[in-house]
Amino acid sequence: MALFEDEMDTSPMVASLLSSLANYSNLPTGSKEHEEAENNEEGPRPSKKPIKAPQLGTLMGVYLPCIQNIFGVILFLRMTWMVGIGGVLGSFIIVFMCCSTTMLTAISMSAIATNGVVPAGGSYYMISRSLGPEFGGAVGICFYLGTTFAGAMYILGCIEILLIYIVPQAAIFKMEGLEGPEAEAALLNNMRVYGSLVLGLMALVVFVGVKYVNKLALLFLACVIFSILAVYAGVIKTAIDPPVFPVCILGNRTLLTKAYDVCAKTVELDNDTVPSQLWRTFCDSDALNATCDEYFSNNNVTEIQGIPGVTSGILAENLFGYYLEKGVILEKRGLASVADEEGPSPTSNRYVMSDITSFFTLLVGIYFPSVTGIMAGSNRSGDLRDAQKSIPIGTIAAISTTSIVYMSSVILFGACIEGVVLRDKFGEGVNGNLVIGTLAWPSPWVIVIGSFFSTCGAGLQSLTGAPRLLQAISRDGIIPFLRVFGHGKANGEPTWALLLTAGICEIGIIIASLDAVAPILSMFFLMCYMFVNLACALQTLLRTPNWRPRFKFYHWALSFLGMTLCLSLMFICSWHYAIIAMGIATCIYKYIEFCGAEKEWGDGIRGISLSAARFALMRLEEGPPHTKNWRPQILVLVSVDAEQNVEQPRILSLTNQLKAGKGLTIVGTNVVGTFLNNYADAQRADQSLRRLMETERVKGFSQVVISSNLRDGTSHLVQVGGLGGLKHNTILVSWPQNWKHPDSHLRLKDFVEVVRETTIASLALLVPKNIASYPSNGERFTEGHIDVWWIVHDGGMLMLLPFLLRQHKVWRKCKMRIFTVAQMDDNSIQMKKDLITFLYHLRIDAAVEVVEMHDSDVSAYTYEKTLVMEQRTLILKQMHLTKNEKEREVWSSSTEAVSNPTQIHLTLTKNSAPTGHMSHNTPGGGTASPDCEVQRTWTDKGGAKDQSQASAGKPEAGKDLFNMKPNQFNLRRMHTALRLNEVILKKSKEAKLVLLNMPGPPKNRMGDENYMEFLEVLTEGLNRVLLVRGGGREVITIYS
Repeated sequence: MALFEDEMDTSPMVASLLSSLANYSNLPTGSKEHEEAENNEEGPRPSKKPIKAPQLGTLMGVYLPCIQNIFGVILFLRMTWMVGIGGVLGSFIIVFMCCSTTMLTAISMSAIATNGVVPAGGSYYMISRSLGPEFGGAVGICFYLGTTFAGAMYILGCIEILLIYIVPQAAIFKMEGLEGPEAEAALLNNMRVYGSLVLGLMALVVFVGVKYVNKLALLFLACVIFSILAVYAGVIKTAIDPPVFPVCILGNRTLLTKAYDVCAKTVELDNDTVPSQLWRTFCDSDALNATCDEYFSNNNVTEIQGIPGVTSGILAENLFGYYLEKGVILEKRGLASVADEEGPSPTSNRYVMSDITSFFTLLVGIYFPSVTGIMAGSNRSGDLRDAQKSIPIGTIAAISTTSIVYMSSVILFGACIEGVVLRDKFGEGVNGNLVIGTLAWPSPWVIVIGSFFSTCGAGLQSLTGAPRLLQAISRDGIIPFLRVFGHGKANGEPTWALLLTAGICEIGIIIASLDAVAPILSMFFLMCYMFVNLACALQTLLRTPNWRPRFKFYHWALSFLGMTLCLSLMFICSWHYAIIAMGIATCIYKYIEFCGAEKEWGDGIRGISLSAARFALMRLEEGPPHTKNWRPQILVLVSVDAEQNVEQPRILSLTNQLKAGKGLTIVGTNVVGTFLNNYADAQRADQSLRRLMETERVKGFSQVVISSNLRDGTSHLVQVGGLGGLKHNTILVSWPQNWKHPDSHLRLKDFVEVVRETTIASLALLVPKNIASYPSNGERFTEGHIDVWWIVHDGGMLMLLPFLLRQHKVWRKCKMRIFTVAQMDDNSIQMKKDLITFLYHLRIDAAVEVVEMHDSDVSAYTYEKTLVMEQRTLILKQMHLTKNEKEREVWSSSTEAVSNPTQIHLTLTKNSAPTGHMSHNTPGGGTASPDCEVQRTWTDKGGAKDQSQASAGKPEAGKDLFNMKPNQFNLRRMHTALRLNEVILKKSKEAKLVLLNMPGPPKNRMGDENYMEFLEVLTEGLNRVLLVRGGGREVITIYS
């Protein structure tokens, strides 16, 4: 193995390696800012009047809009029911959790909103500019869907107030006489019909005159505030003069108001006892001896006070929860009753029954929408006189106010109202009155009318704000299929977005149940708030230079607490809705990422990437990776033509096929020149590399260096490629084509120097020969072999590379064969057994064959081949002498001159006789073919003076060429190369790819041409060859 004898100390022969298989051990050795005009939600407005400066202050611009958006339908329609079901303690916990979440979110939002101007888009703008277009788009769509479903919820609340408390006679599907599921279905159908009509009417109002909606906002707000004040006034009145508000109880069961006229079984009329309507409801006749319901017969009818007052002590009874299954009768605690075990089951036309199964998490989902709306102030930042002052103060004040109202309402409702009345969701036991209305002063109609107009106004606001949010997202262009919704009327009104909003809102109307719609929009709002907190926390922790909010009362821990609360509430409300909402957001995120959102907003995610990259690079600096973690980090050296296009693009196809290891890839090239003069060429070359990498789907980095010559540029790439611990460990460079041609002398030298540099730097080297014949990424091999010729141990590179290639679809169907060479002293049978065992431990499937190569005499063809190689080397040396070197040659040679020896022709064939008595047979035993003729011509094209000076030494040189004898070292190397080539051709000529150990370069640079000739002979006749040199460390292991 003369080709590899210089490396036996560092690269042992396979035979010696396999003998120590039992002790085999593999241990490691040693911003662009986005300020586009499309973000203006109002759009261009043609106006002759000059634009006035924003004049809204904290009260009118932030505080009151937030109050209006936070107070809503849940307060009037579900708050009393929540207190009755969850108890004062449970309801207070729910309110406290939700209000704490919004307060923490408001703190984070205030920090973001005061860190510069927040244009139209509100929370969407803040999240997208803080977390990037992917998160911004995903959360923006979720916030849009939440706002849209909020519109549906307000409309359903409006219809519920209308049909149940104002004009029940307007129901299209009559509910009189119906009970159970039939009555429920009739109610839902009425909600759907009237909800669709109201939705169409509101959409028309928004389309025709948004300005009227804005002007009516104060009226709607006045209704809300007046209704709340009426409730507090009623609470105060109960302490002074509790109202007479009787509720009829049979045993401990609450009776429907329509089931009786008086709360008694019989009444005295003209000194006569006659049955009441209640008697007729439970008995089969009016006779006093009629057969009655057993529970009716065994229990008395009592009348209790529905609103005993704040001083009555009822708070203790309402302190704890009273959760009910669907269809269960509302019962009063503390009243004794005789159970009706064998009698007929109670029917819904007699008692007040629960309409849904209630539990703590359901209450959270239903209640949370009543604390949303905190973004109203930030959405109007463009209209504020001093947004950075007004937004924090106004938003936090509004949340504080509403939180106090909600928490006090929980306590006051529990202290004033009887439990069975609180649990009566639709007021069926209190004559069909709105429960919260029964507490209000001076009249229940204050609450009914106020809540009706409040829900109408909130619905209009949702249908006004949601299309503008969608328009802002569409105009950002991050979601391509939504771009059509960025267009609108001439005045900028989002017509198409309004149509889509109305369509999505109709889905909520079709659901028809307020209790079912509320958790849906809770999910979307909670997700939005969660990412607002995340954005603030990230910006604070990353300490980006641009993070300078004027609002100082924030901390990353508060933001993380808010984010955790939001995430917890999502799964508390409804885990399946939470998963669906997160799935929608994830799909939108991946879609934006797939479409390639070309937006640079200086977002925090990029900051995270930079921080994570720095952290990872610092960790990589701690030491080299373990063998199990080793993967090829490839530096691909390519050359470009005069147009800065890659000359051999197929090398990147091979790179892609090798990247099953998912490691680093750097594609580098060199531009000859100076940085000042050739920077534009370098930029074009970089763009060319990037385009080719994208075409070949190579994920990595491009690197172009400018240097005065090719050699220095390549050396710089090898030295400085990568960063810190993330550096290349493998060089991939193609075989220099036509290296024998005089014009390619620089490329030849550069190639050999790359081999030397990789050896010194302990880098692996991959050299594909005939790269143009390698398959593209679109090709498929349906059969064939990948042959590995394992001659010296290289750390396992020859084993690892075929495995990586076979992970790619191009090579997947190819089978792997491993050949190794046994010499005279080796036991080939034992070598094969050891190699099979070794591969088994490596978990690599491959066929194994040991090829025996015995020593033989050097053939005449080998002798001649070596002689021709050395003669050509001497000629090439003469061709590339510098002027000074030529002058030294002149003085050192004979003084005899020849007038015109400008050309020397040397022709030598395999059949020509060498100097000396050697065998004339070729290695194959036959005669040499004429196509093996070698011919080289040298012409001195220098100036006349140089020609005359150089010509003196050339006759002597010519004599030396024909009288020289080959070097014995070169002769032995040529003999090894020819013998190996003969064996490889015999076994692997039809292989799809041959991987072969690459011999090391000569220590003496004068032998570079000889080295290339050895490699040429070694690989002659093979179609695809990948020469491999290991990096001096183990790259594959048998251990887990």
